[in-house]
Amino acid sequence: MSDSMNQTFSSDLRIASFDIHPSAVYPIFIMGLLVYFFSVVSNLTILVLIVTKRSLHRPMFYILFSLPLNDLIGITAMFPRVLVDIVIMKHTVHYPTCVLQAFLLHMYGGAIPFILAAMAFDRYVAICKPLRYNTFMTPLAVAGLIALAWGVNFALIFVLFLLQVRVGRCKNYIINVFCDNFSLISLNCGEDLAINSIYGLAITAYMHFTTVFVQLFSYVQILVTCLKHKQSDAKSKAINTCSAQIIAFILFEIVGLFTILSYRFPNITPNARNACGMLIFLILPVLNPIIYGMKTKDIRTAFFQVLKSGKVSWQF
Repeated sequence: MSDSMNQTFSSDLRIASFDIHPSAVYPIFIMGLLVYFFSVVSNLTILVLIVTKRSLHRPMFYILFSLPLNDLIGITAMFPRVLVDIVIMKHTVHYPTCVLQAFLLHMYGGAIPFILAAMAFDRYVAICKPLRYNTFMTPLAVAGLIALAWGVNFALIFVLFLLQVRVGRCKNYIINVFCDNFSLISLNCGEDLAINSIYGLAITAYMHFTTVFVQLFSYVQILVTCLKHKQSDAKSKAINTCSAQIIAFILFEIVGLFTILSYRFPNITPNARNACGMLIFLILPVLNPIIYGMKTKDIRTAFFQVLKSGKVSWQF
């Protein structure tokens, strides 16, 4: 049996790694572990507050619940495996594990704009149509909005990976330090990948333009409503409830653009390129809970109430 056939049926893949000096391995590992634990604890804190504090049992926070949940999926799917690989230097991954990691990472990346769009729509209704807010944002409508954000994303990514599975596998080297669809497609046996490329570009364009349109429409309408009202409290309400979402949206766009550009510069080192590829799975899960903790008064109030009382009361 030929080597290519052996590689086709092998369940182990070699995976790229960082070129790190032995003396820096454990300091980098410890620093990375601290970053991961901070992200997990801070995102879990937001989730627990939304579940346990009755003051947060409102449509805005039910939708917000998806964001830290998604951040936990993203950073957990990527970072621990990279950290372990830095220490044990095994540089191999099982093919099914690689596919699962890639699927979860693409689910994470695709969910962000959909969740932000759902949150922007909620703020649009709350600020531009306050008298009809309870009519629009019923429990059923909120559940449907959340299900739509996750469901559309899941369907698009699931088809993406169905197209990837049909591609033959003759190579066994993952070109990134984590698994993604591009790395898995690169294992192909030389087939025509036009369908995969067209579909990948199509869903990326669809996700980006539809969600950006919803957000821009919502925030422009909020701005117009804000300017029409002479009362300063209306402007303050608009700024306080939307600033965190706008910052998260801008941060997502900047990090995504920076990651894409890092692959366009031929002179960038492999270490720098791999680090840039990890940014979207690290920066957002670390900074989002800080942004929402600082910019959302209700979350801050609930958090300090828990600190003051020293206990969490489970209120449903």
